[in-house]
Amino acid sequence: MNFSLTEEHLAVREAAREFAQKELKPGVIERDSKMEFPTEQVRMMGELGFLGMMVDPDYDGGGMDTLSYVLAMEEMSKVDNSCSVLMSVNNSLVCWGLETYGTEEQKRKYLPKLATGEWIGSFCLSEPEAGSDATMQRTTAVDMGDHYLLNGTKNWITNGGSSSLHLVIAQTNPELKHRGINAFIVETSWDGVTVGAKEDKLGIRSSDTHTIMYSDVKVPKENRIGEDGFGFKFAMKTLSGGRIGIAAQALGIAGGAYELALAYAQEREAFGKPIAKHQAIAFKLAQMATDIEAAKMMVYRAAWLKDQGMDYNQASAMAKLYASEVAMKHTVEAVQIHGGYGFVKEYHVERLMRDAKITQIYEGTSEVQQIVISRGVLSGQPYISMEEPVAHSH
Repeated sequence: MNFSLTEEHLAVREAAREFAQKELKPGVIERDSKMEFPTEQVRMMGELGFLGMMVDPDYDGGGMDTLSYVLAMEEMSKVDNSCSVLMSVNNSLVCWGLETYGTEEQKRKYLPKLATGEWIGSFCLSEPEAGSDATMQRTTAVDMGDHYLLNGTKNWITNGGSSSLHLVIAQTNPELKHRGINAFIVETSWDGVTVGAKEDKLGIRSSDTHTIMYSDVKVPKENRIGEDGFGFKFAMKTLSGGRIGIAAQALGIAGGAYELALAYAQEREAFGKPIAKHQAIAFKLAQMATDIEAAKMMVYRAAWLKDQGMDYNQASAMAKLYASEVAMKHTVEAVQIHGGYGFVKEYHVERLMRDAKITQIYEGTSEVQQIVISRGVLSGQPYISMEEPVAHSH
């Protein structure tokens, strides 16, 4: 196996790192405190191609592979996870879902706007009573002949207050259960779409997270994705790739906390020498470096499998499960290494610790990832059949 990154991969990583350090870091603490959406930073991300990295150039995208996207996500997430989660949803849920399963007309109409950042997208699956159990969709889309009539409520919607387009999962034929679910492209400017108040969250505070209400929204028939009843499978297949993005986010959070802790430990002195020279701290740093390297191999492998056209369902679940645990564990350690300073916003690590927690929850909780992995283990197969429902949440 070749573990070396290509020159193109290295260039993408460096560009993302430079952007994160120069453009995201200066105002990230204030944006987090005020829950202020990073409007200007997102505009620049769109201009630089970070919002449509994997989209075909025919639709104004970057045409890059999944590993390039993961490398960029990792660097962004070391600094600002409100920006990186927007990037993740737009790239690996909205753009990928549309490009993979949309009609040519749908792709021509919507992908160029999404890939360039002119529009931001949202993925609307979770509901007040349908989080991890995504089969229990209460949002309905009634077939009215020439259009569907959409009604319902979606919770915890990333980019909810800033998006121009929603991919909405809704129940059309309740008697068919999850096989009666469809996916729809909904423009937020349409009558009947209402955005609730922004959620006041523990972490990723400047990210737009909202409840979305749909009241008699007329959705044209041509805005359904795939054949009738494809919606649940669409959501599961799309989320399988989305896990790779969140795994990369968790990897970046852990890596960012480690870099800050390492630098601080080499500067801060106690008992006559840098605290990094004390075994208690040196061993913490050693464990952090080891766990982050292991997570990196899992995340990169999942991206590689996807790029090779191989099944990555189980690999992406493993990567997200492990990387999110590493992020949570080692952001706490980074705060500990900083001591009292780690409890202060100025030193960034407390924010990374708060941001880390959500990686164990969205795009499928850690418990959901264990369901996916255990089904693969018990079936003796390297993948999970998408014919049976597996619960997710975003």
